Amino acid sequence: MSRTDYFHDPAAPAPNSIKVAVSALVQDDQGRILLIRRSDNGKYSVPGGGLEAGETVVQAVVREVREETGIEVDVTELVGVFSNPEHVIAYDDGEVRQEFSICFRAQPIGGKLRTSEESSEVEWVRPAELSERDIHPSILLRIQKGLEGSDSPYFT
Repeated sequence: MSRTDYFHDPAAPAPNSIKVAVSALVQDDQGRILLIRRSDNGKYSVPGGGLEAGETVVQAVVREVREETGIEVDVTELVGVFSNPEHVIAYDDGEVRQEFSICFRAQPIGGKLRTSEESSEVEWVRPAELSERDIHPSILLRIQKGLEGSDSPYFT
């Protein structure tokens, strides 16, 4: 399924759903960030996805990172809650979702990089190289807040 992201766009369609999602800022011991290139919109992103019934948000993070990248992680802390109503995602099935993602920091503990149906590329990227990737502003905000290392979580 393809998607179109709208951000502070007055022409964006009105949202008709909200779904709890999780995302993860994963850094290796060299400080590189785990990024995927999304299959549905071609943009680079931290791994993440929807919370499924019967799982905790931590279980969802571990599952989503594994599914999209092949990397096993240990979730270490909360980065923040990102719920900007000005970020709307329109899917080709008619769903128009308002952003709602709980972002965590996580460290890799195993696995090997691989792509999936949801990720056409998976790579470790140095923070200085982020500007070379097409990353949505809401994802860049999650990365920025995660790299800041604040004592308290960010939220909107």
